[in-house]
Amino acid sequence: MDGKESAVEKSIVVLIAAYLLGDFLLQPDWLVRRKERLAFMFLHGLIHAALIYGLYQAWSCWSMPLAVFVVHVAIDIVKQKYAGDTAKAFAWDQGVHFVSLLSIGWIFVGKGWMSPFSGIGYALIVGFAGFIATVMGAGYFVGKIACKIKEQNKLEIDGLVNGGALIGNLERALIFLLIFINVPAGIGFLVAAKSIFRFEEAKKQKLAEYVLIGTLLSFSLAIAISTATKWVITL
Repeated sequence: MDGKESAVEKSIVVLIAAYLLGDFLLQPDWLVRRKERLAFMFLHGLIHAALIYGLYQAWSCWSMPLAVFVVHVAIDIVKQKYAGDTAKAFAWDQGVHFVSLLSIGWIFVGKGWMSPFSGIGYALIVGFAGFIATVMGAGYFVGKIACKIKEQNKLEIDGLVNGGALIGNLERALIFLLIFINVPAGIGFLVAAKSIFRFEEAKKQKLAEYVLIGTLLSFSLAIAISTATKWVITL
């Protein structure tokens, strides 16, 4: 890989990092509930554009943030109108946004319309965005899958309100940390510890399968996103 290709890839990674922060960290529930109103949809798009502008640090150029704003809002409007709020819709939405950012990065940076990313804090930006994607992004997807399984099987789960979601966030955060400090074997300890604490639930087949599906999906996504984050930081 030559220097130009590496610089373009690094620039695209910064665009994706900004997107992850905008969609998972800076999109609170009150904004999600109001996005059917165009003003709030535009506000969400402006947050993404501002993140691109701030993190990319090309202070004299608004063209790429503007392109991100227009494309992001267009995708979200289509999703809201036709896709609904399911795990499948979420996965498709993420895929389309990623493809759009790859395209915008390739057009603006790869074609020489903008200089490659040369700002400060690349590793910090990407690492923090990867952490947010691991904990919050993966958690949202796992929650959608778990909710569907629970409804289909009419499961009644006793416990703290949002207790399962909080446990999932904590376990994914720990996995992210273990991957980054090169102690992946510690993930096995997490699995063992969770098995012990869920021992009573394992006696009920439906509930055991529900917990197992959620745990394996959560761990798999956390490992995959953490590993990918660690890799792209080295670009």
